[in-house]
Amino acid sequence: MHSANAILGLLCLFQIKHLLADYFFQTKVMLTGRENYVHLGRALHAGVHALLSIAVLAVFGTPAWLILVLVVGEWVVHFHIDWWKASDTLKKQLTPADAGFWRGFGIDQALHQLTYIGMVWVWSFY
Repeated sequence: MHSANAILGLLCLFQIKHLLADYFFQTKVMLTGRENYVHLGRALHAGVHALLSIAVLAVFGTPAWLILVLVVGEWVVHFHIDWWKASDTLKKQLTPADAGFWRGFGIDQALHQLTYIGMVWVWSFY
């Protein structure tokens, strides 16, 4: 079992990683056409998240097999959360001027944070 300090440290690094990947490292390719299920940009965006998670998990001495399991899971979940938000926003024709846009944005971000909590929970057993 890992210490509370290690768990909190891992969660903090995941927060920083999320900030960078979602708000600093997205490109036009990643942001355009995200409502289409098959979308290279969204796959690349989820890949940036996975690559940064590899670094975060490596800092904590996570075994390679567990890193692989966690980041593949994160990639799949992140890809689908972002697809849901983009397709829902388009279907409802929401813009930042609409309250529904911000509800969707909040749900999207909460699901990503819950993903990190799940990843840390799995990590804590190894």
